[in-house]
Amino acid sequence: MPWRPLRSFDWNSRSCGWHGHATYAPTEPALAAKLQAATPSGHAWRCLRCGTYVLGTPRGSGPADAAPIVLRGRALRDTFVLRFLAVDHGSRGLLLLALAYGVWRFDGSRNALKQVLNSYLPALEPLAYKFGVDLEDSTPVRLIQQAFTARHSTLLLVALGVLAYGILELAEGYGLWFKKRWGEYAAVVATSLFVPVEIHEIMVVVSWLRVSALIINLFAIAYILWTKRLFGFRGGHAAFDAERRNDSLLELEHAAALEYAAPGDQDPLTDAYAASHDLLTSDRLR
Repeated sequence: MPWRPLRSFDWNSRSCGWHGHATYAPTEPALAAKLQAATPSGHAWRCLRCGTYVLGTPRGSGPADAAPIVLRGRALRDTFVLRFLAVDHGSRGLLLLALAYGVWRFDGSRNALKQVLNSYLPALEPLAYKFGVDLEDSTPVRLIQQAFTARHSTLLLVALGVLAYGILELAEGYGLWFKKRWGEYAAVVATSLFVPVEIHEIMVVVSWLRVSALIINLFAIAYILWTKRLFGFRGGHAAFDAERRNDSLLELEHAAALEYAAPGDQDPLTDAYAASHDLLTSDRLR
């Protein structure tokens, strides 16, 4: 039996506990009758996320096709993972912006920094030798010494490049956090472009930090491609929308309420549900 540490975790209940229940009173009488109940304690409406009947007035009302999109089940899990990745991209973006600012300030204060390095490096060398580190030959010190002799235009280009990369990371983080389709595409494309660079760095020097970053990036690419069906993968955007509609409690109840209605009584929402269900079913049978 496969190990599933979160198999008993209810994403719907967690989200309702955090954000409150999502109740909605549709104006369609048949659908409204399936989403409400009379109890000894009062009138209750069914939560569109967790399915629990909640006492009191609903949080919203109107036509069924104007109801807010309520994520359930796997959609909530996918949102949690995407926001974890968004935090990763956002934090890296902030660090890159700080690095770009540091390079820019370094260019204007390199003489003062050179004096600080020359003053403190000899004092730190005996301590470093006790830990088996040769500061004079270490990579950070060599990079700093090379930067002291770099031209102003070179440092300016480096600062602009790091700044652009940081802005890109922040844009990806924003798009992933708010579930924007363009953010998902940007994250996959940008992350894929840097994978060969990360592999080359690992081949030069193997470190747990570089290996961990590569694993996270490969996971992000595969996860977003699979769950969001980008670039036409697994049916593309149409199949993705069909899957989300098929998981909507409101649309399922609406379809059930009109199941026995005459063909002339069915509305576009029912037809859309049927088309989405057929599309999702054909995709799963492939």
